[in-house]
Parts: sequence; C-alpha cells; structure tokens
Amino acid sequence: MNAGDDVTLKQLRAILALSNHRHFRRAAEELGVTQPSLSAQIQNLESALQVRLVDRARGGVSLTPVGREIAARARRILEEERAMRDYAASAKTGLAGTIRLGAAPTVGPYLLPHIVSSLHRKDKSLGLYVREDAPHSLEYDLARGDHDVLLTPLPPSSADFASEVLFREPLYLAVAADHRLAAVDQPTLKEIRGERVLALSPRHQLHDQVAEICEAAGARVDRDFEGTSLDALRLMVGMGMGVSFLPALYAHSEIRTRNEIALKRIAGRLFVRSIALVWRKGSGGARNYREIAAIARDIARQRFSDILVG
Repeated sequence: MNAGDDVTLKQLRAILALSNHRHFRRAAEELGVTQPSLSAQIQNLESALQVRLVDRARGGVSLTPVGREIAARARRILEEERAMRDYAASAKTGLAGTIRLGAAPTVGPYLLPHIVSSLHRKDKSLGLYVREDAPHSLEYDLARGDHDVLLTPLPPSSADFASEVLFREPLYLAVAADHRLAAVDQPTLKEIRGERVLALSPRHQLHDQVAEICEAAGARVDRDFEGTSLDALRLMVGMGMGVSFLPALYAHSEIRTRNEIALKRIAGRLFVRSIALVWRKGSGGARNYREIAAIARDIARQRFSDILVG
C-alpha cells in the first residue's frame, strides 16, 4: 500500500482490537483473522497515514502516542458506522430521518397539526420540514426533489406521481346570509345560474372543480377575481360580492360559528374533492409515506367522520 491510500474500516478494526488486547494473537482471534492478516492491516494503516502506530517487542505490543490517538478515533468512527447501519435498518421498517412535506393551504391547517403531533408521539427523533404553497407549485417542487411528499387535493398533474387517498370532503355552496339562496334549504344547480361565482386561482385544483360545477349549472367563474386563500373567498362572499364553493374541513373550522355566511348542499348532487398524500413514483421512502397516509386517514376518520364522505 502506498502513502495516501484510503483508510479502510478493516484497518480501523485492526488497530482498535490491538489497542484493546495489546497482543497480536488475541486481537486476531477477536477479529476472526490470522495473525499475518492482522499484521498486514496494521502495516497498511501505517503506510496510509505515513506514521508509526505500533511498537513491537518481545514482551508484547504497545501503541505509540499517535497510535493511541488513532485507536481512540477509530473507536468513534466505528461507533458511528454501527449507528449508521442501525439507522438504515430502522428506516427500512419505519419512519426515520427528516421528511420534507409540502401542504396545500386549503388542507394543511386543518389536518397537519394532528398528523405532526401523532408522528412525533410515534417517534420523537423524526424530523419534519413543512412548507405551504399552492398545489401546482408544490407538485413542481416535488418533481424536482425539493419535497418528499405532499398533502394535497387530487388529481396530481403528473403521471410520475404515486398517491394514496386519505378522504373525500364535500364542497358546500357558500352564500351571504342575506342572499336569496340563504333561505333555501338545498338549492338546485339551476338556481345558481347567473350567479357570480368566486374561486381560487388556477394554481389550485379547487379552481378547476368550481369551474366544472359552474359549467354544469350555467353559471360563470368570475375572471376578475382570483382568490389567494379560502379566507379571501369567505370575506368576499360575506360582503355579498358573489357566491363560492368551500371545502367541508374549512367550513367546519372557520364558518360554523359565523353568521355572515350560509352553507348549502346542492339538491340531488354531492360535489366532493379527494385529499391525498402524493410522492414520486419509485421513491425509496414510499413505505414511510404509506405509513403517514395510514396515520392521516385514521386521524381524519376519528376527528371529522361527521363531515367527510370516505
């Protein structure tokens, strides 16, 4: 071996065993190698480091001051190597590491705190990096590797994504408290015709869903207003600037105690959106993401079973 060659784990195990036993035969027995093989590993390590590590004498073996320090560092390196292997093994069967999760703002605030709390109870060492953004932006970031997994409405924009549906939530017609439809128990689609319908920007799947409902009803999505949040839609509806369709989780959390908005189901029709966990196909973390999906699904059933539809 020439100077400057790589140091190997075998060499580190050799110097550590020799440090522990101060005897070539006993150190070789611990490692399950022959004495000549152990001696060669020590010599190769000395050559790689360009320093004498061992003093050999008839009475036994002793490490030089540098050899003792190298043995101490070898111990720490080998402990880290074992920890790395243990971590990799645990990652095969459970959650581990730091997961970069992107969340759509129309879903995240109402479900994510419960998911994060549950995951941390399961494994306090698990790290979560969470960022909110519009679904189409999140999917772009997922495709280029900036996120590991998304909590977002379906459908995803790419066939390169895998997903697991967590639940489906109804979409309610939202009208101002003094709107003509506020007094109607279940308005029909025909009664929405001619209404100014407010929606989120096209960066959200909800925009496309609302546009489809409008097409079926003979109404129109207002092109002069693109909402940046569900709160903005709620405020606009409450001021009588139009009507909108809002998801059940948001309505349950933000509107049920307010008097300026009336929420209505459409007679004979149930409009829903599907919420899913989405990741890149072929991802090595797919097992973990399915585990998170199962946790999120259970949370949704336990906490929101009265407003969700599956």
